Amino acid sequence: MAVVLKFIKEAIKPRRPKRPKDGPSEQQLKWLMRGLEQSGGKLPLFDSEGQEFSARTVQSCINKGWAEPWFSNPLKPDWLVCKLTASGRQAISPTV
Repeated sequence: MAVVLKFIKEAIKPRRPKRPKDGPSEQQLKWLMRGLEQSGGKLPLFDSEGQEFSARTVQSCINKGWAEPWFSNPLKPDWLVCKLTASGRQAISPTV
């Protein structure tokens, strides 16, 4: 009986669409997509709910060439202001 219930649960479980092996993760995609809405491709520091994007997300996008540091914020030097790169636009283009 337990095996049948497990099988049913697995069958109705919603599945996330698979992303390309080298493509952005769900969090990276959320951050990069927001750059399409801004002039110059400026990427936000905070998400739509006011939470700061993870430094790990930002740094991994920079390392992959999808984003690049834009300028230093003199009031908050620990905040990294970035912009979307051409390669970043290309990485998210299959989802746009």
